[in-house]
Amino acid sequence: MSSDRLGPLDAFVGTWAGEGEGIYPTIATFGYREQITFTDGGVKPFLGYAQRTSAVDDGRPLHAESGFLRWAGGTPEWIIASPTGLTEVLIGTALVVAGKVNGGVDLHVRTSTVSLSPTAKLVESVERIVRVRGDVLQYELHMAAVGEPHQLHLTATLRRTD
Repeated sequence: MSSDRLGPLDAFVGTWAGEGEGIYPTIATFGYREQITFTDGGVKPFLGYAQRTSAVDDGRPLHAESGFLRWAGGTPEWIIASPTGLTEVLIGTALVVAGKVNGGVDLHVRTSTVSLSPTAKLVESVERIVRVRGDVLQYELHMAAVGEPHQLHLTATLRRTD
């Protein structure tokens, strides 16, 4: 399943699209459409990452972020920047799950560093749990932000489109 260069992260390569739901105590629950692309440059131990979302109800753009998902000495490192003034450096684990039917990769990363621009909303921590099973990618994003404790914010199911 995995190359030495990318380890289990090669399961993420491709474009993924689907829908999710956002919840948090400070906002109204909302539905969104999402597209994520992980690209492999073919040489270095990382994937390029680009993400964008739009509202289910009227198609307006909601969020975008980009960065790199690195395989660094057997550890996944995800570096993400968003136009809201937030940058995240997340570190964690990638577990290969064996099995023809249920096999895939579970990625679990949490911020080691959060940086904010002077006008960004306060975000204290972010945790991303991503499960790839064949052509299905599911994730949860938990965060502590704007005075609220660490809790679920986003959940989505995407399918590989290429």
